[in-house]
Amino acid sequence: MAIATKVCFHLGARLGTAGFVYLIIIALLSLMDSFVTSAVFSITAVGCLAFFFTQPIFTFRVGELRDLAALIAFLTTSLIITTLVRRVRWLGKAAREQARLLDLSHDTVFVRDMNAVITYWNHGAEELYGWKKAEALGKTSHQLLQTRFPVSLDDTMNTLLTTGRWEGELIHTTRDGSQVVVLSRWSLQRSANGRPISALETNNDITLRKRAEDALRRNQAAYLAEAQKLSLTGSFGWDPASGEIFWSEQSFRIFGYDLDVTPTVELTLQRVYSDDVALFRQVIDKATSGEQEFDCEYRLLMPDKSIKHLHVVAHVVTDEPGKRRFVGAIMDVTAAKLAAQKLHEAQTELARVTRVTTLGELSASIAHEVSQPLAAIVTNGEACLRWLGHPSPELAEVQNCVTRMIGEGRRASDIVHHIRTLAKKDFLQKTRLDLNDVIHDVVGLTQREVLSHKVSLCLRLASELPPLLGDRVQLQQVIINLMMNGIQSMDGIHGRPRDLLIESYMDQGGNLVVAVQDSGPGIDPENADRLFDAFFTTKPNGLGMGLSICQSIVEAHGGRMSAASRPGHGATFQFGLPAIIERSDDARAQSEFQGVAQSCSAIGAPQHLDHIRTALSAFDSGA
Repeated sequence: MAIATKVCFHLGARLGTAGFVYLIIIALLSLMDSFVTSAVFSITAVGCLAFFFTQPIFTFRVGELRDLAALIAFLTTSLIITTLVRRVRWLGKAAREQARLLDLSHDTVFVRDMNAVITYWNHGAEELYGWKKAEALGKTSHQLLQTRFPVSLDDTMNTLLTTGRWEGELIHTTRDGSQVVVLSRWSLQRSANGRPISALETNNDITLRKRAEDALRRNQAAYLAEAQKLSLTGSFGWDPASGEIFWSEQSFRIFGYDLDVTPTVELTLQRVYSDDVALFRQVIDKATSGEQEFDCEYRLLMPDKSIKHLHVVAHVVTDEPGKRRFVGAIMDVTAAKLAAQKLHEAQTELARVTRVTTLGELSASIAHEVSQPLAAIVTNGEACLRWLGHPSPELAEVQNCVTRMIGEGRRASDIVHHIRTLAKKDFLQKTRLDLNDVIHDVVGLTQREVLSHKVSLCLRLASELPPLLGDRVQLQQVIINLMMNGIQSMDGIHGRPRDLLIESYMDQGGNLVVAVQDSGPGIDPENADRLFDAFFTTKPNGLGMGLSICQSIVEAHGGRMSAASRPGHGATFQFGLPAIIERSDDARAQSEFQGVAQSCSAIGAPQHLDHIRTALSAFDSGA
C-alpha cells in the first residue's frame, strides 16, 4: 500500500485513479487473506486517499463535498468487492471439496448441460467407461456412451423437466466396446430464477446383478418347465383383443402340437371333443366380452383317438391401462378322472357286496316271504283240482282259485324282483321316486326279522310328500341297514318294549327326511365321532362298512346323514334328501302333513299275527 501510495502521489494521480489502484490491491488481498484483513486495508486506504489525494493535502480533513462522497463510495465498493471475492473463494473451495468427494465414490457421476454436453466427469466414470476427464468434458453424453434408453429420449427428458427427476435402467457402451447395464438416476439442477441449467447423472453398474438375475430366471424357467411336465400342468397367456396366445412347452405337449406351431383359438378348437365345442365357445365368448376370469373343464380328442380331460383356470391381468390379458393354467386331469371313475366303480362294487351280505342276513326273512305265496299257490291249486274233480265242477270257485294263484304268483315274483334288484351290480341310476314306496319295499323284506326279534314296528309316514330323484336300490340299502342296526341293537333289551319307529317328513329346508329310531341302549359317547368311519363296528362279527357306505350313498344323492342318542333309551339315525319341488315356494311353505299313516304291530303275541300279516301285505300291495 505504501508503494502504491508513493507512486501515485509522485505521479500526481487524482483521487479516482488512486482509488482504482487501491481497489485492485483490495481484490487481490481478498483472494489471499481473510475478510478482516481486507476490511482493515479498505479503511486504511480511505485514510490514505483523504490524506494524500484530497484538498487540503497532508490532512485528514476533506475540503470538498464531492471528495467525501467519493471516499464513502470507495469504502462501500471495497467492502462489497471483499465480500464477493470471499464468497467466490468459498464456493470454489466447496466445489473442489465436492469434486474430491465425488471422485471417492465408486458410482459414476457426471454433470451435463441441457444440451447433454458433459461439464463434469468423476473418477468413477473414468474407471467404468474408460475415458479420462479431459477426454469426456465437452462431449455429448448420449453419443459418447451410445446410450440405449428403455423409452425414447424425448419421453425421458419430458419426465425430467416435469418432475425434476428420472430413474431407470440404461445400457452404455464403454471405450473398449463392451456394454454395461447401469441403474441411472438423473436430478435436474435449476438456476435461481427456476431455469433448467444442468442435469446430475449418477450411474450404478448392475451388469453382474442383471446377469445373475437372467441366469436365475433361466434356471427358474427350466425348473418351472420340469415341474409343469411332472404335474401335467401347462401355462398360457391370451390377449383377447389381438388373439395372440402364448403356450408353455407343457401346453404344447398337452395339446399334442410341435413347439414351432403358433397357437390360436381355432387351433385349440381343432382338438376339443365335439360334445364340448359349445362349452368351449361359450367360455371364449364370455372372456372376450369382459369376463374377468373363467374356470372350466372340457375334453380333447387326440389324433390317436384317445381322450384327455382338461381343467383350465385363468384370470385377467392388466399390464397397461385399458389392456386386458388372460394368464392361466391348463391341467391335464385325465389320470384323476380315470382314478375317480375307478374309485366310483369300487365303491359301487363294495355297496353291492354289502347289499348281498345284508341279503344273507335276511335269508330267513326272504325264505319266509317267498314260501308264503308259494304255499298259497299250492293250496289254491289243490282246491282247484278238488273243484274240478266234482261230477259237476264249480267253475266259479275254480276261477276264484286261479285268480288267487295268479295274485300270489305275482307277489312271489315281486319279492324275487326286489331281491334280484338289490343284488345286481348296477351303477347309480337316479329316477323319480316316492320315498314312502321305498320304505314299504324295505318293510316287506325285513318283516321276518321284525317278527323273529319280537320288535314292535311303527311307521309314521307323512302323506303327499313330493317326489325325489334317487336310486331306488341304493336308498333301499340305506334304510335296510338302519333298520337292521336298530333291530340288532335291541337284542339285549329285556323287561321293556322293543320299539322301532320309521318316520318320513319334510323339514323346513325342503328336504325329505327318513328317521329310524330304536329303543336300544343308545350310542356310547366315546364312539359318537366314529360311527360313520370305515371299518369301525361295535358288533362282534361286523365289518364296519354299513354306516360308512350308507353315508356315501346319501351324500351321492346330495343329502346328509346324522345320528343322535338318548342314553339308555335308544338312538335315532336319519338322513335328508333334496325333494323335487313342483309347486311354488308359497305353496311349499304352506304344505303340512295331510295325515299320518300308522301301522303298528305288537310282536310276540300269537293272536296279533293275522293283523301283522294283513298290515304288511297292504304295504306290499302299495309298493
